[in-house]
Amino acid sequence: MLDFITNGIIWTLALYGLIEIIKTIYYVCTCTKLESDGIYFIIAVKNQQEKIEGFMRSILFRILYGKEECVKNVILTDLGSSDKTKDIIEKLAQDYKFIEVVDWKTCKDLIDNMDKNNLHIKE
Repeated sequence: MLDFITNGIIWTLALYGLIEIIKTIYYVCTCTKLESDGIYFIIAVKNQQEKIEGFMRSILFRILYGKEECVKNVILTDLGSSDKTKDIIEKLAQDYKFIEVVDWKTCKDLIDNMDKNNLHIKE
């Protein structure tokens, strides 16, 4: 009798786990609209003139080096810096064709209005 109860509990937990896995897979496939056709970064900065260039070059070298075909957009937005941060990120955008510099409002609109298949800046 004890074996029957133990097996019943184990099977109940196993079925519960299977149902949770199926629900999670369904949610990821239908609700999150994950796209597998590229890498997107949105980086917001403010008053980081000493750090932003090193940070960005480190990311671009360590993570993205040699995989430019996977990079869709790196979007840098300045949150109203009072130093030369915006000038530095604009220089980086000239060096790398996949970096775009936008203001915060455009970035917020971009996030709110992401197209299902592509990421486009609405101007």
